[in-house]
Amino acid sequence: MSENRPLGDMDPSEFRRYGHELVDWIADYLAHLDRYPVLARTQPGEIRSNLPQSPPEQGEEMETILGDIRQIIVPGLTHWNHPAFFSYFSVTGSGPGILGELLSAAFNVNGMLWRTSPAATELEELVLDWLRQLLGFQEPRWGIIYDTASISTFHAVAAARQLVPGMNPRENGFRTDPSHGRLRLYCSEQAHSSVEKAGLALGIGLEGIRKIPVDAEFRMRVDELRRAIDEDLAEGWIPFCVTATVGTTSTTSVDPVPEIERVCRDHGIWLHVDAAYGGVAGILPEKRWVLEGCERADSLVVNPHKWLFTPIDCSVLFCRRPEVLREAFSLIPEYLRSKEPATNFMDYGLQLGRRFRSLKLWMVIRYFGRRGIEARLRQHIQWADTLASWIDEHPRFERLAPVPFSTVCFRAVPPKVVERGEEALNRFNETLLETVNRTGRLFISHTRLHGHFTLRVAIGNLKTTRAHIERAWETIVNSAEDLQAGI
Repeated sequence: MSENRPLGDMDPSEFRRYGHELVDWIADYLAHLDRYPVLARTQPGEIRSNLPQSPPEQGEEMETILGDIRQIIVPGLTHWNHPAFFSYFSVTGSGPGILGELLSAAFNVNGMLWRTSPAATELEELVLDWLRQLLGFQEPRWGIIYDTASISTFHAVAAARQLVPGMNPRENGFRTDPSHGRLRLYCSEQAHSSVEKAGLALGIGLEGIRKIPVDAEFRMRVDELRRAIDEDLAEGWIPFCVTATVGTTSTTSVDPVPEIERVCRDHGIWLHVDAAYGGVAGILPEKRWVLEGCERADSLVVNPHKWLFTPIDCSVLFCRRPEVLREAFSLIPEYLRSKEPATNFMDYGLQLGRRFRSLKLWMVIRYFGRRGIEARLRQHIQWADTLASWIDEHPRFERLAPVPFSTVCFRAVPPKVVERGEEALNRFNETLLETVNRTGRLFISHTRLHGHFTLRVAIGNLKTTRAHIERAWETIVNSAEDLQAGI
């Protein structure tokens, strides 16, 4: 690049030229994702080794930069927007959401205070009230957007800790005083690891986290929760927070939130509900049961970037007692003091700088509308039910968990392998997983349920069709038959 490039930003005409080129490329990428293997086929270190190891002395042309993106970066991607991405929880960076991200980057505002961008603050308040209405909650509820459910859960547990009588962690820090008692945080054996990470970060420690057994459908057992709390109280622990889950990570099971809420109310314990994945299903009238009891929870997390077609990252925390969250985190230096009678979101979390995340969520909801969202969710659930029926009907596969949403857990059970015992069966399914993913036709993940190595297919991408489901099942069945034939 010539040293004669003018000072300042990219020239508007150059930006327009490459902006058009890049949008065209993105549109083509999204239209033809099937041309790519879902799972990246690179080796560790390969991407880095193919790029310069030192920054350029002179600025480079955009043609060169975009060329490296196409030739080096794209082959090193695992394509989460691929219609055959069935791993973890399927996500969609939808068209309106992508355009919202583009605008957010162009505006480049910091929504820390109302005055630093009134539109960012007020649109966040508005769109979260829209989401509250879509989820069927009748009462107004305060909400805030963080990046991920891990951070939302962290803030919820911090608020719960703030209410422990006689502790005052804001002023005194977190002290382990044997005469005062140690804090106890409860979750089920199927809870997301973010609950434990919140405990680590907030000084609860792994010893302070008690995991409650689950029933045959992987739901928290309320009788075991009551027993655990009674035992801990007798031993001098301080129960302060319970985390229930609507759509657990492994099986998408739904904890009995109404019963758990009654236990929490009886003991004055903060109830946080992790509905990061399953909560969105509550938009459907026929699935609203999954959010029963959540209207009385102290806090609830829902991730639009999972099943509401919003590009990563966008996690919503609803909180019935935002004043407690504010008490835990508000710290206002002189240069950030303002007199406007408005919400300053910086007071409700660790972050000072805040991206304009509400814009993309607002655009997604406006573009698809309630009916469009419902139709797409129903379609994903229908395809999951269809896949589950194929598994149930196949003599050499078995389903290992209920399918309340659009995630199916199962394993292969070839007779020759079953005869060799559980360890052989686990190894076979692990090999099957690796074989299927190596084809590039799909990408699925795994978990362990009751010691069984379990395959997971999570359906939820807007570009997925029934043909993708059929091809995925065909690939899994054929791969299992090939492996069995080699035994």
